[in-house]
Parts: sequence; C-alpha cells; structure tokens
Amino acid sequence: MNDLQIKGDWNQTKGSIKQAWGDLTDDDVTAIEGRRDRLVGAIQKRYGVAQEEAERQVDHWMGKA
Repeated sequence: MNDLQIKGDWNQTKGSIKQAWGDLTDDDVTAIEGRRDRLVGAIQKRYGVAQEEAERQVDHWMGKA
C-alpha cells in the first residue's frame, strides 16, 4: 500500500488507523488526510516515540516491513 492508495481508500483506512493506534483522536485522524508524513507525526506526538520508530510502525502497518 502506498500513500496514494491510502488517500484513495481514506474513509476505509481511518478505521484501520484507529484500530492500530487507539490513542489517536478523531481530530488526529481527520488531520492526517491520507498522508503518511502526517500519520508519522501524529504517532510521534501521541505516543512520544522518535520519528524513526513511528516510521517503522507505519511501514509495518503498511506491509513494508
């Protein structure tokens, strides 16, 4: 799954993101708007992890790991 696929399936993807990262608020998910960089930033902010760790989590979630 790439960034464009996330954007294209955004309404379906929102639920999957909330399931994977339950601490993200509805406002966080809305602000992400299907953009990987915004998802990484939201994970960093809510979970207090480094950018590299947030990127690793997103890559794993996207099936790239």
